[in-house]
Amino acid sequence: MTLLLFLGGLAALLGGAEMLVRGASRLAAATGLSPLVIGLTVVAFGTSAPELAVGIGAARSGVADLAVGNVVGSNITNVLLILGMSALIAPLVVARQLVRMDVPVMILCSVAVMGLTVDGHLSRIEGGALFLACLGYLGLLLRTAMRGDDDEPSDDAPAQVPRGIASRALDLALVAVGLALLVLGAGWLVDAATSVAAAMGVSELVIGLTVVAIGTSLPEIATALLAVLRGQRDMAVGNVIGSNVLNLLLVLALTAVVSPQGLAVGAAVVRFDLPVMTAVALACLPIFYTGHCIRRWEGAVFLAYYAAYMAYLLLDAAGHDALPAFSAVMMRFVVPLTALTLVMLVLRALHLGRARGSHSEEDGQ
Repeated sequence: MTLLLFLGGLAALLGGAEMLVRGASRLAAATGLSPLVIGLTVVAFGTSAPELAVGIGAARSGVADLAVGNVVGSNITNVLLILGMSALIAPLVVARQLVRMDVPVMILCSVAVMGLTVDGHLSRIEGGALFLACLGYLGLLLRTAMRGDDDEPSDDAPAQVPRGIASRALDLALVAVGLALLVLGAGWLVDAATSVAAAMGVSELVIGLTVVAIGTSLPEIATALLAVLRGQRDMAVGNVIGSNVLNLLLVLALTAVVSPQGLAVGAAVVRFDLPVMTAVALACLPIFYTGHCIRRWEGAVFLAYYAAYMAYLLLDAAGHDALPAFSAVMMRFVVPLTALTLVMLVLRALHLGRARGSHSEEDGQ
């Protein structure tokens, strides 16, 4: 019964997210917004809705570790797994707006949440402050889109399609039914996940960081892969970045607000998982900046780091003897080598940019 409850909850989450994204995307496309803006706002909200439903359900059930683990694990999964898989299919073109505004916002949000939870607690007031920041971010996005300087023109930009009253009513119905399925599926998924954690002796935090995080990230996975296959790579990358920002400023914020005593954050999350989430966000900026593209080999590196992160979680949960050696190899060799590679890529990109600038000046003379 627990397995059926888990699968039923996951199916309801995915079906609800699909309905929500489809209806909301049609409504947004009718306004002629670019794929990037739609990905950062409408699609990001739709694909973050499972995390929101699971977070609120877990908070009301008193399962704080599951709620926090779901958000942190989803953000790590979104970048390392989803962008990694997408880049392996086709190199991802990164819009300049992401480098200028959205990725720095994601980094600031990650650092802010890490700072607010250093005491092991996220209060309702702090959650409310994060939610106000979410409203400010969405307002900035819409203002940028209305001014028409959200990005350079894209061949993927949808034409503004006029829709009749009946079509818009159908889209609104899809959104409403999708939200209802998300709430229902979230309740089933939380109940099943907590039962599995109790039966297997695995902590609710690990379940949230792995099984539930991957489950609630499936809408992002499906959306990103479909967008890449359709050639709308702006939407794929925008969906991931927008979803990560909303997970912190909307999902985690509202989860803390609805929880009677705020949200307790475990020491393991503060010590390890939140720094990993912040490091992943930081790594996006140099990778996105260099050529405004995520290449296939960079996607492979993302996937390798995700496999290493999952291996660490499983070794730690099992108390395996190989954990100290694994951690030492990652911290002393792999992480410094990756950091050095990122620095070299940025320096090379700066050198090429200056070279192009000097050539342009000579051509102008």
